[in-house]
Amino acid sequence: MNICVFCSAAELDEVYTGAARELAELIGKRGHTLVWGGSDCGLMKVVADGVQGAGGRLVGISVEFLHHRARVAADEMIITATLAERKALLLERADAVVVMVGGTGTLDEATDILELKKHGLHGKPVVVLNTAGFYDGLRRQMERMDAEGFLPVPLPGLVTFADDAEAAIAALGA
Repeated sequence: MNICVFCSAAELDEVYTGAARELAELIGKRGHTLVWGGSDCGLMKVVADGVQGAGGRLVGISVEFLHHRARVAADEMIITATLAERKALLLERADAVVVMVGGTGTLDEATDILELKKHGLHGKPVVVLNTAGFYDGLRRQMERMDAEGFLPVPLPGLVTFADDAEAAIAALGA
């Protein structure tokens, strides 16, 4: 399975890097391929190191203005001209998506993927790995959107929130 992981390229606390290592190890040990933003920095590096170290493949999709941060040791690295092209290719190359902790870029990727799924433009499983309650606010907001009729797809059909890596992988059927 090609599993796209959206996450931060920032250096983060052990609570987040530990969860990233756990997810990465599960992806790699089960023979899956990581499809990710291609960066060799921060949490993106932690995930790539873990997948590669556990025997998985790496497909990076970076963007021109960040190409200097791209991982040299990826099995495949694609450089796109724009962030929009990058997001489209990440989704195209993935069988499933995991959203980990991140900033505005990760949130943009997650909401874009969910919007496309809401409109039936893909049916890939999307899991939010809610490490240390990072996405509790997003979960509450999405539950409210669902309850008040803003989502044409019931929330469980759109996204799954998982509290740990094992639950995230199980939700993907991986």
